Amino acid sequence: MKLKKICSIIAAGAVLVCQLVPFSSAASDTIAHDASRNVQEEGVGNPFNYGERNTPADASAAEIRAINHKMSVQEVKYALYKEIDEHWDLISVRLGQPEREKVYALFLGIGTRESTLGGNGDGADIETAFSEGFGVSSAHAYGTLQTAVTAFADCNPLFMKEDNVPEMFQYTFNESNFYDAIISNHMGIRKILHFIEIGINQEGLKGYQVVRGALKGFNTGWCDYTGDNDGYYKNYPDEIIALAHWYYDEGHLYDNVFTWTNAEAANKYREGNAWDWWGGVEPSMAEITQTEPKPEKIKGDINLDKSVSIADVVALQSYLLCRSELTSEQAENADLDSDGSVDGFDMSLLRRIVLKQGK
Repeated sequence: MKLKKICSIIAAGAVLVCQLVPFSSAASDTIAHDASRNVQEEGVGNPFNYGERNTPADASAAEIRAINHKMSVQEVKYALYKEIDEHWDLISVRLGQPEREKVYALFLGIGTRESTLGGNGDGADIETAFSEGFGVSSAHAYGTLQTAVTAFADCNPLFMKEDNVPEMFQYTFNESNFYDAIISNHMGIRKILHFIEIGINQEGLKGYQVVRGALKGFNTGWCDYTGDNDGYYKNYPDEIIALAHWYYDEGHLYDNVFTWTNAEAANKYREGNAWDWWGGVEPSMAEITQTEPKPEKIKGDINLDKSVSIADVVALQSYLLCRSELTSEQAENADLDSDGSVDGFDMSLLRRIVLKQGK
């Protein structure tokens, strides 16, 4: 068995964890997660150890994209599942779909229609509509799901706000967040849920038309259904669900196998009403009581930018010289020796960490 090193950023970019996992250069039938898991109840369990970020928060856009570029199709799939599993209660209610693997398949369908799941050799490193400059165009998108800049908080104020999904954190728009593959997935899923809410509460959509309309919204910005543009629906939302059905029915949820838009292999899944297999489910805006897990604390992250760098040394020095104050969260991160106080000993430890990292 061949092995390759998989590196993941844990705790929002603070620690780089590497492990050896089975690897096949060809499409493999070997699943990465423990086959004995009850996927419906537990999800796949994040076998590639993805953190809340896929890349260091302080890396350059080029460095971030290089890491995303190396992802295999299988890794791209599991990166999507990690985000779905973390928000499963919310996603399953909003989509009305209780079968977790069908939801996995849906997002594989979106990833295929938008970027062919990295099967083109680019991993999760796909960017479109960027010619006008960073964040200038509302169509500027990145990642497996081709998540547009409009999904992020603090983007161009002229863009329509997507602040109607309080159950999922909305990342600030900057290059570090925009180009990170995991954050891009998170925000892409959140964007779908944004249009689910509009479809239910404003457009009065029901049944599978809610998800169908949300896919249209993801692509066009409008999730209304008029029935006078069936050619568009066939080409985008209905193509996505047909591709999703292919992954689900052909058993390619967990391997390196991928398909592409209009591939003949999925022809039978385009026949009749392509949504029949999705089931007679009803999306809902019912309240979700489960709260999102709080992000892990990062010792040394004084300025709360989810990384440890020279900027944190400057922040701690300012505090020790009585030039600034620390919030309770900052003080907790600054107490590196865990003795209950923030002092010169903590500064010494912080300097060592930064010097070792070369930051």
